[in-house]
This record gives sequence, structure tokens and C-alpha cells, in this order.
Amino acid sequence: MKGGCLMTGRPRRRSVLCVPGGDEYKIRKALTAGADQVVIDLEDAVPPADKDRARALLGAIAWSEIADELPAITVRVNAPRTPWCHSDINAVVRLGVPASSIVLPKVESVGDLEFADRLLDGVEAGAGHAQRIAVEALIETADGLSRIEQIASATSRLSTLITGYADLAASLGRTAGLEPALWIAVQDRVIAAARTNRLDVVDGPHLGVGVDDAFGAAVGHAARIGFDAKWAIHPRQIETINLAFEPSSEQVRYARAVVDALAAAHEGGRGAVELDGQMIDEAIAVAARRTLLKSGVSL
Repeated sequence: MKGGCLMTGRPRRRSVLCVPGGDEYKIRKALTAGADQVVIDLEDAVPPADKDRARALLGAIAWSEIADELPAITVRVNAPRTPWCHSDINAVVRLGVPASSIVLPKVESVGDLEFADRLLDGVEAGAGHAQRIAVEALIETADGLSRIEQIASATSRLSTLITGYADLAASLGRTAGLEPALWIAVQDRVIAAARTNRLDVVDGPHLGVGVDDAFGAAVGHAARIGFDAKWAIHPRQIETINLAFEPSSEQVRYARAVVDALAAAHEGGRGAVELDGQMIDEAIAVAARRTLLKSGVSL
């Protein structure tokens, strides 16, 4: 079953800020930091002895008092096969968290997504939850990467694929902190699986909290090769990410001209048209529509 397509049904996303799930102060700060999406992390950021308290905190936060308009919210639950995954998913639905999705870490098979899908079906039905919560799959093991094509088409709840470099480096036996170009084979495979199934594809975080040349290179690389957004692990990184993933005014102008020119050509019974010395056809228009959607312009 094919996944859904963020580009036509959900808000645009450039920056994704990850915040520890056990720290209410940091959660509140993250929600007003300017990121398009905030990931509340119940997995790596919360030690085993604190899992229950962090989960309960989700129900204690007065979400409506934080800001007039919140960014998109997702919760990174603990991985399937851990003692906490089912409790985390149950809490997201039943505790009134305004989350549109969960991030499922260490996805290694179709079965992992089917487990989350069935559990969400039951919990949503039991809670009378009207909104269907999406699932974002975090690919961070060799097993998950080797099955990426099957994972990407596993369930209609799946909205996004995310690369997770720290765990994936360990799983593959690579040195942590490799420059972006050395990940290109992995990145291309994940991006291709996402595009084939009309999913969003998000680049995992740069392993550092600074905004230095290495961070800028990683962000620029991710934007150029086709990722839709990138994770940040500190609020100071958001502005750089947003700028990199925001189309320029000239890119938006050209994309609008492409879409309009091809629409006029189709009305005239032609499949292609010349624009600024270049032949424009449907393949060029696909990229143009994506640029417009990334910029928030209606088609």
C-alpha cells in the first residue's frame, strides 16, 4: 500500500527541532523557537529510569497556553520491541498531545510499521480520536536500510522517511561525523524510496550543536540533493536550515512561470513549450510544482 504525500496535504516543513521529552522548560522553548516541526523525544533523550515520568509529562503540559499558534508536533516514541513503545503510543493518543504524527525509531522491517499501524488503529478507536496520526520512519540501522523499498510502501499511515546518522554509522561500522558526501549512496537510496512512494524525506541531524562551516555544508548538501527538511538539535540551527530549504524569490518566480506556461500549452493541445530558451515539459513542471509548494505558494 502506497504512503501519502505531504506536499499536497500537510504544512510545509523545512526545519525539525528535536527536544528532550522529559524537560518541560525545553519543550516550551522549542515550540516557540521558529522551527516548522518539533520532535518531543521519549527515546534517546530520556534514560530508562525516567521513561514513565517523561511520558506522563505529555499529559500535564497546558499546550494551548504556550503560544497562539504551535508548530507541527510529533513525538519520537521508543522503538518496537522495547518495553516502552506501546505505552508511548498509547500516551500520545490518550493524553491530549496535539501531535499529528509519531516518529518510530529503528524501523527495520514492514512488521515494525504494521505493529504501529495496528496499535494506533486500536488506541484511536478506543479514545474516539478523530485525527489519524501519521507515522514517520527513522532509518538508522543496516537492516532498515537494506529493506528501505519495502518499508517505504508498508502502510498508508507512513508519511516520512528520516535518516539517522549516528546509529546508522554504528550499525554500518562507519566513523561518526563523516562529511555529507560520503553518505551519498545511503541518501540517494532513501530519497528514491521516498519519492517512489510519494513520501516526505527528511535529513537527520548534524552531529554538533554549533552553526559552523561543517554544519552549513551539511545543511546545504541536504537541500541540494533533494531532502525536504532537516533535523536540528539546537534552536540556534533553525535559521540556517530554514534559509537553505526556502526557495529564493527568483526560484519561485521561475517555477510559477513554468507551471503557467505548461498549463497554457496543454490548453492549446501541446505537451511542451519553450520558456527562456529552454523546452519545458511535464518533467520540468514536477520540480517547479515542488518549489512552489515548498515556498507555500498555492498551485
